[in-house]
Amino acid sequence: MIYLDNNATTAIDPEVARLVAEELLVGPSNPSSQHAIGRQANERLDDAIQRIGRALGCDLLQPGGERFVLTSGGTESNNLALMGLSSAEAPLIVSAVEHPSVLSVAEYAKQCGRTVEFLSVDSRGIVRLDELAERVDALKSTEAAPVVAVMSANNETGVIQPIPEVSAICRQAGAMLHVDATQTVGKLDISMDWYGADSISFAAHKFHGPPGVGGLLLGAGVSLRPLLHGGEQQLLSRPGTEPVALAVGMAKALEIAIDGLDQTQEYIAGLRDGLENGLLGQCPELVVHGRGAERLPGTSCISFPGADRQNMLMALDMASIACSSGSACSSGSSPPSHVLTAMGCEKSVIEAAIRFGFSRFSTIEDVQPAVERICRVYSRLRF
Repeated sequence: MIYLDNNATTAIDPEVARLVAEELLVGPSNPSSQHAIGRQANERLDDAIQRIGRALGCDLLQPGGERFVLTSGGTESNNLALMGLSSAEAPLIVSAVEHPSVLSVAEYAKQCGRTVEFLSVDSRGIVRLDELAERVDALKSTEAAPVVAVMSANNETGVIQPIPEVSAICRQAGAMLHVDATQTVGKLDISMDWYGADSISFAAHKFHGPPGVGGLLLGAGVSLRPLLHGGEQQLLSRPGTEPVALAVGMAKALEIAIDGLDQTQEYIAGLRDGLENGLLGQCPELVVHGRGAERLPGTSCISFPGADRQNMLMALDMASIACSSGSACSSGSSPPSHVLTAMGCEKSVIEAAIRFGFSRFSTIEDVQPAVERICRVYSRLRF
């Protein structure tokens, strides 16, 4: 099987897996316990969190500085940020191409009577900054500061958003900014300062870390209303016993991802370009989405005109190609891509879109066989 679904999840790094296993075998690890074993677990947890902060350009030891909240992953982090950054009445402005864990929160908030506005994108999938400026300016006089949510890079197309410009607009209008950085942390050399956000979410399984753990990084002075209740862990922001082994694994995975990132980016982008060029060489009618914009190095969203994406996915699976039709959080029913819809793509193009994703564990030897199998399946299924 050639695995080309790394936007959904990545294989855990063997070194990280061994470290997690070693931590689990240490014995009981409840960092909230006050006995010696608990204090030792807390020390290991604190060390892991400090290392995560350093990898993201933060000094989490600085009083009044940035703060880190350990979560179960990107979905929880996004929910926690959108529901907890401001009051329950604060207006929400979210881009139309956000991950389902953001859009679903926005829809729920709207049903509860909260003011929610959706920010459009251009044909490349980049948010319209002029529209954002107009919307936050119109809402800045509301009782609670608006909360804006714009992802750093799209999980379907890989298109990178102009977050520094988005942040500047929000700052000027007094709006709060949440950035879903699930697809960029560990993949791009970006620090907390670059984002200029009030909160940043990410998940370890996107950069070869363990599944089931992620984080929400909070800017200096940013408070957070909890979604959960019943414990005093993490300064009441997210109660529950912290998973020390998963936190240790996430810290190690992030350090490995950051180390030699320039070389890794170049390598992965070469694999992606090799796939796209190979496919276009044999099937020039294919549509590569977002190719005119800056993209994540390993992400490729391609439409196969005349083919149905579900039939393509099943046939590619039988041909030992693992890929997807979009977000793994919504692909069970495989609805039409809301991302490509927001970009103004034609229905026939949307219905034929497949996502491929490479990682540093992908190989050059995967590319040509993948091209041949994909083209063979496409030629058989197109109508």
